Amino acid sequence: MTKKIFIRDLNSREDVDTLFLVKYLAVQTDKVGKKYLNLVLTDSSGDLESRSWNGAEEIAARVAKGDFVHVNGKINMFQGRKQLIVQQISKIDGSGLDPADYSMKSSYDAEVMYEALLNLVGELTDAYVRELLQRVLTDATIAPRLKTWQAGKTIHHAYQSGLLEHVLSCSRLAVQLSAHYNVNVNYVVAGTVLHDLCKVHELTEGPSVEYTDEGKLVGHLVKGVELVETFSAGIPGFPTDLKMHLKHVVLSHHGEYAYGSPKIPQTSEAFLVHLIDLMDSKMNSMAMIRKTDTLPGSWSGFVKHLDRIVFKPELPFYPELLTGAVAPVAIPAARPAKVGSLGKLLEGFKPPQE
Repeated sequence: MTKKIFIRDLNSREDVDTLFLVKYLAVQTDKVGKKYLNLVLTDSSGDLESRSWNGAEEIAARVAKGDFVHVNGKINMFQGRKQLIVQQISKIDGSGLDPADYSMKSSYDAEVMYEALLNLVGELTDAYVRELLQRVLTDATIAPRLKTWQAGKTIHHAYQSGLLEHVLSCSRLAVQLSAHYNVNVNYVVAGTVLHDLCKVHELTEGPSVEYTDEGKLVGHLVKGVELVETFSAGIPGFPTDLKMHLKHVVLSHHGEYAYGSPKIPQTSEAFLVHLIDLMDSKMNSMAMIRKTDTLPGSWSGFVKHLDRIVFKPELPFYPELLTGAVAPVAIPAARPAKVGSLGKLLEGFKPPQE
C-alpha cells in the first residue's frame, strides 16, 4: 500500500482512506463514563488529532504507538481544529513503506549542517575549548546520532535532524551576539554546542520518539556535565577553572529553577546561552505552526505550549511607496527648551504642610 493523501491536504467533512503512523494512543473516558480512543496520527506533513468512539479497548489491544495503520474515517472540526473521527483502523506491515512519508525532517541537509558546525568550531580562539568540541563532535557514537536525532519529543525541533539544526542555529547566533554584547565567544559557542547534545542519549531514535531510561533518570543537563568531564579528561592540562565554567553553562541553560535548571545563569556567557536556546526554540515553534497548521485562513488554531493563536501569512512588505501615496508630512524641528537657573525654577515654591 502507498500513502494516498497527507494530513496537510485534508479538508473538513472529507472522507479519509489512507495510511498513518500512530504517534499517541490512549483509552480515555468521557463525561458520561463511556470509553473512547484518543489518537494522534502523523505523517511527514504534521500531526492529526483523532478519536474512535466505538470499540476503544478492542482497538487498543491490537494497535500500539509506533504502528503503521490503515485508517478510514471523516474529518471533523472540534474547537477550531481538524479532528479525524475514526471508523475503521487496522495495523499494517510497515516494511514496504517509505519512512520519509511518515516522519518530518529538517529542511536542511544534515551533512552540510554538520560540516558547517565543525568549521564554526574550528575558528574558536581558545585552544582547549576548540579541542574539546572537536573531539565531542567527531565521537563515533555522537556524530552519527547528531545528524539524525530530534531535539525534542513533540515540540522543540521535533523532527529528523532537528537537534543538529538547533545546535548549528544557536552556534551561529552565539558568534554574532557574543560580539554584540562583548562576551567570550568561546564559552557561548561551547554552551550552544553542548547544551542539548546529550539528547542523543535522552531520546530514542525516530519516528516514534520516547525518553530513554537514562533520559528519565538522569537527563541531558547532567549528562552534559558528564560529557564535559569525560572528554576534557583526555586533553592533557585541561584547565580546572575553564572546565568549571563550561559545566556551569550546561547546567544553567534552562534558565530558571522552575524549568528544571539545577543552577540559574551566573555569568554573562551562561545567560546568553540560555537566551539563545530559548529564542531559537520559540522561533522554531512559530515556524512549525505556520508550516503545519491545517486550518484554512490566516490564523492557526490555539497553540497550548505558546498560549496563543498564530498569524500564518507573510507580513505585508512595501519596498517602494505605493503610487499616489500621500507624501510624508514634514515634522518641524523641536524648539529648544528654555532652561533657567535652579533658583528661578524654584522661586515661590513651598513644600506642602503636613
